[in-house]
Amino acid sequence: MEHTFSPTTYWNTLGPHQPVLEVADGDTLVTTTVDARGFDCDRKQVARRGNPMTGPFAVTGAEPGDTLKVELNSIVPNRSYGFTTASVAPNVVDPEFVPELPPADLVEWRVDPGAGTATLVAPKPESLGDLVLPLDPMLGCFGVAAPKEQAISTATSGPNGGNMDYRGFRQGTTVYFPVFEPGALFFLGDGHALQGDGEISGNGVEISMDVRVTLSLIKGQTIGWPRFENDQFIGTAGNARPLDQALQHATTEMLRWLQSEYGLDVAGANLLLQQCVRYEVGNVFDPAYTMICKIAKKFLPSTGA
Repeated sequence: MEHTFSPTTYWNTLGPHQPVLEVADGDTLVTTTVDARGFDCDRKQVARRGNPMTGPFAVTGAEPGDTLKVELNSIVPNRSYGFTTASVAPNVVDPEFVPELPPADLVEWRVDPGAGTATLVAPKPESLGDLVLPLDPMLGCFGVAAPKEQAISTATSGPNGGNMDYRGFRQGTTVYFPVFEPGALFFLGDGHALQGDGEISGNGVEISMDVRVTLSLIKGQTIGWPRFENDQFIGTAGNARPLDQALQHATTEMLRWLQSEYGLDVAGANLLLQQCVRYEVGNVFDPAYTMICKIAKKFLPSTGA
């Protein structure tokens, strides 16, 4: 069944909040998100800034220890205005270079979903000229309610997902989250029309979105960290600071996945991963950094699930 939901309230935490809608296992949800500062498709502020989330959506029958499968069917900007800031974050450059960074003023972009482009509008440095980039819409922050009845800020991330800002969470990707609360309680928001690896300015081209997702349950499957797959790769996300701890979480989760679902013993999983792994930086700005560990499907055993 497909449900269309128009949000009127938003959350700045992922936690055990009252669900706005309950859907069945396998149902599809069509809804909207506001941008990171709470502005909607009409550029009207309707929520408090700080990655306000649409949701939560409860899935009937979801219990702690299950896995929620989220198919990102469609992520489309629903307005023509997007924004970033003008400077990279101070923590991504050498300390002595920080005084040379420009002010982190807002920068306006014109987003054209029909043409599939984002055009820099103002302020536009003369040295850069006209800058027109291809759209690559994604969700920066989404996930399920956190463990132990916590309400975790949408500024950060953890085993339940959250503000991971990984540019691979785009249309056509399927993401898996561990369930910690009855109903799973799924949230989504923080749409980016495009973004570079690492979210090194603390933002992508921030914008509101029209989103279509399908929510399904894998009963009795317990995972430790978010997993995902697309046509070419399977991947895992680790969220922590420092960055090496995030990498450790992602790598451990991948080794577990290769053994539990692809028939490899511990030696086989280690040997395959050490030669075929690809790492990506989700973000190096938020309170918890995000590292991605992925492996091409062409290298997986043919007996894999």
